[in-house]
Amino acid sequence: MPGTRKLGKATAARMAMLRQQVTDFLDKGRMDTTLARAKEVAPLAEKMITLGKKKNLAAYRQALAFITREDVAKKVFDEIAPKYAERNGGYTRVTRTGNRRGDAAETAVIELV
Repeated sequence: MPGTRKLGKATAARMAMLRQQVTDFLDKGRMDTTLARAKEVAPLAEKMITLGKKKNLAAYRQALAFITREDVAKKVFDEIAPKYAERNGGYTRVTRTGNRRGDAAETAVIELV
């Protein structure tokens, strides 16, 4: 677990939510969420892209153990990771977008650079 934010959930529920958010983020390339969740998703997504840059079976299996959909894991290895072959980290950007109207939670956009 990269950060210490509990996000109001038990460990299993938090990890399941983060796995799903990382999968959706890598599939779409951009996601609107709360700032705290975005800060938790970013390092996990970057780790998946770094695994994709290794291009071996062990890394692919590690990615599949975390990413919830096989087509997204394949996309990471075939499309996303080659774009960042020359870059050493910093694949994501978190941009604050203000407060949400309903509960005043600080929102952010996380996107691939």
